[in-house]
Amino acid sequence: MAGIDLRTVQLWFQDNERGISAENIRWLARVFGCDDPVATADWQIALSAALAAQRRQRRRKRDDPEPRGDPPAEETLVAPVDDVPVPVIIKDQRKKFRLARLSEGLFSRGSPLDLPASAFAGAVALGFLSFIIGVHNASYAHEGIEKQVGYLWAPNWTVLFMVFLPLFLGLVVEALLHWKREGRQLLDAQIVGDGTAKSWMQNVEASSLTFWALFLICSVFAGLIQWVGVRLGPLLSGQNDYATDWGSLTLIRPEVVSVTESIAFTALTYLYMSVCFYALFVGLILLYTIIYDCAKLADSLNVDVGAVRSADGRVLTRIIIGAVFRCSILVILIATTMKLQSLYLTSDAENIIVWMLADIHSFMNIASVEESYIDVSMPNHFSSMVVLLATCFVFIYGIVRFRLLSTDSILAGKMVFVVSILCAAYFLMGAFVGWVVLLGVSTLIGICAIFDPEFSLGKERGLRGGRSVS
Repeated sequence: MAGIDLRTVQLWFQDNERGISAENIRWLARVFGCDDPVATADWQIALSAALAAQRRQRRRKRDDPEPRGDPPAEETLVAPVDDVPVPVIIKDQRKKFRLARLSEGLFSRGSPLDLPASAFAGAVALGFLSFIIGVHNASYAHEGIEKQVGYLWAPNWTVLFMVFLPLFLGLVVEALLHWKREGRQLLDAQIVGDGTAKSWMQNVEASSLTFWALFLICSVFAGLIQWVGVRLGPLLSGQNDYATDWGSLTLIRPEVVSVTESIAFTALTYLYMSVCFYALFVGLILLYTIIYDCAKLADSLNVDVGAVRSADGRVLTRIIIGAVFRCSILVILIATTMKLQSLYLTSDAENIIVWMLADIHSFMNIASVEESYIDVSMPNHFSSMVVLLATCFVFIYGIVRFRLLSTDSILAGKMVFVVSILCAAYFLMGAFVGWVVLLGVSTLIGICAIFDPEFSLGKERGLRGGRSVS
């Protein structure tokens, strides 16, 4: 603490708006935490939150010394804990249903494992139900071959909901908790003056209309109306204009599964799907809100958004954009599995593995295979496109809002390249011989990027202030 005299320390604790700089808070945290990294981080969060709460309380008393009327919906007070003031939230007793707050609470309340585990458990339960009714491994005769259309052979119902979606939800939960518990406190504690920065929940509830529109689309259109049009209608009428799969197999092989069982099972799967996709889009909204909140706080402080560092020295914007990048990769892979299954159902291949291997054999001149496709409607093409465009928007917004192209062009270039090749594999799926090779290479690159978003190859490049750790 060289350069800090007793008078400076006294000024910190006087009743003024000068406060303590982020650098000095970090030094105090190191002293109180005995230079232990974990304890230092905890102390820094507590000190930052306490100072921010004290400033807000002083401004509130100064602006409205005698408040009148109804009490505010949420009031922040300061209570001492181990000689360190920390914020204590006293909430209004009146209960109001707010979809935005409830949706955000799905990601931030309880254990970080709750949401991804729930999605995985639902997928496992549906898999067991497919065993019970007999559509887990089912086929039908098509142009002289037995085409596999079993539930467990469909990647958009197995790999998507058992692997990609739980990972996505887990990463969003991690990013949100980090931002609320540490990242936002670093910036919020430095705001003085009129304190114009909104709270996190205010920013979330500002998108209330977006949450309601999303809920309407996922529950009514993607869930109920799509189930009635694609599943219930054909099952009741006996006429199917869509590609045959496990949900409509009873129209061709009634001895395998009955119409009643198909209606009940498809209703459960579409209900589960609509809930999961609502959670997916809520995750994208929260990632967008984190980017917006971070940039607005930095603008109100008139500081470089790329210069703010966390307690352990990591650049805050790199942590956020790294989480957005990982989540974007997973959502693009989700859209890819949806389109992959749709294309397979319209092909004349025996099963999805044989279908993909045939393309590789044609590309390597091992065997010449001519593919033909059935002319049927495939709603998954449109749904997957919506999912892809939504995640690309959030990713591009993060790159632009954090000015990553100018502040860290190398990192931005790597991320844009990975997202671009994944999108190219999606759009070119089935368009030329060898598309499976492009899909495999892009998926491998994407998986590597999830584990190492900066492609640092084991070195913590950039995340700790440029220091490399061998």
